[in-house]
Amino acid sequence: MNRLKEKYLNEVVPSLKEKHNYKTIMEVPKLEKIVVNMGVGDATTNSKLLDAAINDLTVITGQKPVVTKAKKSIAGFKVREGQSIGCKVTLRGENMYNFMDKLVSIGLPRVRDFHGVSPKAFDGRGNYTLGIKEQLIFSEIEYDNVLKVRGMDIVFVTTAKSNEEAYDLLSGLGIPFRK
Repeated sequence: MNRLKEKYLNEVVPSLKEKHNYKTIMEVPKLEKIVVNMGVGDATTNSKLLDAAINDLTVITGQKPVVTKAKKSIAGFKVREGQSIGCKVTLRGENMYNFMDKLVSIGLPRVRDFHGVSPKAFDGRGNYTLGIKEQLIFSEIEYDNVLKVRGMDIVFVTTAKSNEEAYDLLSGLGIPFRK
């Protein structure tokens, strides 16, 4: 079993149950999925950049990304409806815990001038979004093979009903929030 899942079951669940007065283990919020999204706006002019982003995301998450397409045309950005403009991966189960473990223990500590992630990025329904400026914080990415440094959005979707519950869950799982 994954190290993070074990920590969730043995440490996080009892502490959340006690803090929020849950009666059964089914009430305790849990991590449902993690969505990693990489926008590739310049794919409109150079399709090789999208392939590079797909390769990077595959290496980082261990799962093949889905190509995202533009929903509507925006002349100012030179984007047409249906054009490929990014890629995303939805992680669940074992892959989700492996990715989160890698993000918390290897990825985030490698960010320059890191003082913790913002505790303000909750959406009010118990989901948390984290933006990363470069994909180089992951050890699987080789600097020499990178065509262009690009960021990504990581969304943690939980079953929590409030921001406070989600905060307690994610900090219990090891996400370093700023004090």
